[in-house]
Amino acid sequence: MKKQVKYLVVVLSVVIISSITSCGVYSFTGASIPPEAKTVSVQFFPNRALLVEPTLSPIFTDILRDQFTGQTNLEMVEKNGDLAISGEITDYKITPVAIQADQTAAQNRLTITVNARFSNRFEPDKDFDSKFTQFYDYESTTDLNSIKSLLIDELSLDIAQDVFDKAVINW
Repeated sequence: MKKQVKYLVVVLSVVIISSITSCGVYSFTGASIPPEAKTVSVQFFPNRALLVEPTLSPIFTDILRDQFTGQTNLEMVEKNGDLAISGEITDYKITPVAIQADQTAAQNRLTITVNARFSNRFEPDKDFDSKFTQFYDYESTTDLNSIKSLLIDELSLDIAQDVFDKAVINW
């Protein structure tokens, strides 16, 4: 009896997975991609902010590319993908927040803003040109250089997830 139940579970699982994937390209992340789409291109995001952090452009671009290759079945191509993303980093700044009574900042805020353009060859109504911003507050007594690479990675990952969600999760 137990063998029959296990067999039934396996058969039902295969049927369910087959029916889901036959309707288009889906992933367990909730991405809904047209079934005709086979490729994605993510162009290099140059840093056009007033304050240029040299590592930001390659880190952000690589993280965004990894989002699409790791969470979809799309093949990454250099340009003209069925789904195409381009843009630029428009802001990288450190500002004081939480000003204390003695007019000093208790915390500083690192903010990164990216402008991203997305085009979907098969569903042009989902195209967008949008700004995405993330920030992180840290103690003003902390040396930014000691945490900068960690913050850039974290903020880049958050922005890349926002771009991915808007492009293929439709949030």
